[in-house]
Amino acid sequence: MALRAVARFSRDSAFLSRRLVLAARQESASWLQPQKGNAACSRGGRNGFIFTPACFITSEAFLNRLMKGDAAEADGNIYRPPASVPTDSGEHLSLLLRHPDQPENPKVLKVAITGAPNAGKSTLSNQLLGRKVFAVSKKVHTTRSRALGVLTENDTQIILLDTPGFTTLSKVKRHQLEKSLLVDPWTTVKEADLMVVLVDAGDRWMSSRLDFEVLKCLSEHPHIPAILVLNKVDLVKAKDRLLDITAQLTCGMVNGRRMRVRPVIKPPWAEKRPERDSELSLVKDKEAPEDSAEENSVLSTEQLKALRSQQGWPHFKDVFMLSSVDSEDVETLKRYFIAAAKPGSWQYHSEVLTDQNPQDVCTNIIREKLLDYLPLEVPYTLTQSVEFWQDGENGELNISVKLYSKKDSHMKMVIGTAGQMVARIAKEASEDLSRIYLREVKLKLTVKMRK
Repeated sequence: MALRAVARFSRDSAFLSRRLVLAARQESASWLQPQKGNAACSRGGRNGFIFTPACFITSEAFLNRLMKGDAAEADGNIYRPPASVPTDSGEHLSLLLRHPDQPENPKVLKVAITGAPNAGKSTLSNQLLGRKVFAVSKKVHTTRSRALGVLTENDTQIILLDTPGFTTLSKVKRHQLEKSLLVDPWTTVKEADLMVVLVDAGDRWMSSRLDFEVLKCLSEHPHIPAILVLNKVDLVKAKDRLLDITAQLTCGMVNGRRMRVRPVIKPPWAEKRPERDSELSLVKDKEAPEDSAEENSVLSTEQLKALRSQQGWPHFKDVFMLSSVDSEDVETLKRYFIAAAKPGSWQYHSEVLTDQNPQDVCTNIIREKLLDYLPLEVPYTLTQSVEFWQDGENGELNISVKLYSKKDSHMKMVIGTAGQMVARIAKEASEDLSRIYLREVKLKLTVKMRK
């Protein structure tokens, strides 16, 4: 009786806060399902489809998970807490090479998390892993190269391939970015069993159509199953708009079935969107000659031209709506991955968390803080060098990293007034690294001009 009362109170609270009633779906494999016949929409009785964004799954889902957790314990399943990153490079390499501790019936799934820059890919990867491993920033191109995370739960291993955002050759040259940003997303997708296309639903213009590079990748690898994940749905005030976004980005097709979305009365500003879209398409067309020499593309010129006029991808297997900073939302997606895993040998030992070595993790976290606190192009021009890495007498890890600046003005900004900025960056990076390495970290940062 008490449990039922708690569930009712939580449901009432969720209704008052969300002001949106959505029908819950029975299956766990899909959160967007076209309905046959005259199915009623979640609001009103018009023809449409029933869906449940993960961000609205609150009390009932939580209680169900509690009951499932009890059942799992009764079945004798083993829960493995998130692993940590070794602080010794040799130990980390040895762990990567260690023979996987195979369970009786192992299952595995490789998931490539892709999308445009700043869509929230690394944030989602961190939430799935249960611990911060990948650098996260509000600025674009925080992730510079492909990184791997390993989630091991019971008899299933999910290998997460975190990739840089898709970009173009002209942007790499213009901003003097690493070539890994251009190559890694494409090579990573080839080894994946499932492709996740992450879209920032809170960005009004980016969510109106899929990035052209994303469309190219999907078109070049149609044999790889792909799902659409609308991220940052908590930033979308008008939840009805999620239906429009879904219809546009899927071309009205999900898992081979056409969905019917009820018409929505559009606000006055919506009439201006085609003009904005045409401006964006003009910019892309201007970049096309340089970006689309397409020497490495398997698509023909006609196919590429058709893609430029295409808003979405009609072959997504499923659609999820969530906020990657909400652990309960991400739990829904994680269960989907586990259900989609296929029988196969594990590729890594259950204690492996990432393939990044300890020094790379450290420099990535420092770069995250530089991106957060320094303006404009300053953090992109800085380089790092690990000068000192040693265990202390009391079990702490002492690290010294030197930052090199190309300009004197940039160096002064990094140091800040009386050294306050560099001290703040070092302090926050130390705290993050302590949680990653599961030990105390003392980080010292120095700044120097590169001649």
